[in-house]
Amino acid sequence: MTPNRGSLVLVPVSLGETPWQAFLPEQAQRRIAGIHHFVVETEKAARQQLKRLEHPLPIRDLDIRALPEKASRDELGALLAPVEDGHDIGLLSDAGCPAVADPGARLVDHAQRLDIRVEPLVGPSSILLALMASGLNGQSFAFCGYLPVAEDQRDARIKQLEQESRKLSRTQIFIETPYRNERLFDALTRNCRETSRLCLARDITTRGEYIRTRTIAQWRNSERPDLDRRPTIFLILGE
Repeated sequence: MTPNRGSLVLVPVSLGETPWQAFLPEQAQRRIAGIHHFVVETEKAARQQLKRLEHPLPIRDLDIRALPEKASRDELGALLAPVEDGHDIGLLSDAGCPAVADPGARLVDHAQRLDIRVEPLVGPSSILLALMASGLNGQSFAFCGYLPVAEDQRDARIKQLEQESRKLSRTQIFIETPYRNERLFDALTRNCRETSRLCLARDITTRGEYIRTRTIAQWRNSERPDLDRRPTIFLILGE
């Protein structure tokens, strides 16, 4: 790595409106406070998160640039240009840890290709927090992203994931656009075996946090959880 170059710092942010002291080590907050250049998922959310992190400079004085949805190599290189002058760049997602189930991974990949130092800071990952609290297999797990939107394709994918989970004893983790959460819950309880275990992890680290693991049979016979338009992680272990 080139001496005097800056670093790409992966900045964790809150999963809700939680004060930074509840999810971030003080040393990490001090590190973020010294950064003046940021690449972000969306500028509005980034400004709110930086205020929550109590960045000492006025937000308007910071260099905040949004990561294009389909950034070219030249655009990625331009976003990383400040490191050549010795400046650190902070990478922010809208919530949680950047580059994990997040478009910021493209910038990290480009930084690695350019041999730029990448520095991850400790912070909340909804995926790992959900796995920790689920009671499901934490020795073998896979994050599967979003399932198909079309009903027949989604149902086929659910059955495939459950079969793989049962065969490999692997926890399958996935997410959905919040307004489709309840449809996904219905599809899971309809398509999975009664003995399979499903964890719903909603609003993690916020006052509305709800994390429950039950068999499919138990979910079918229990009160319907409120998942509508609320960030939720789904985890299933086929049994």
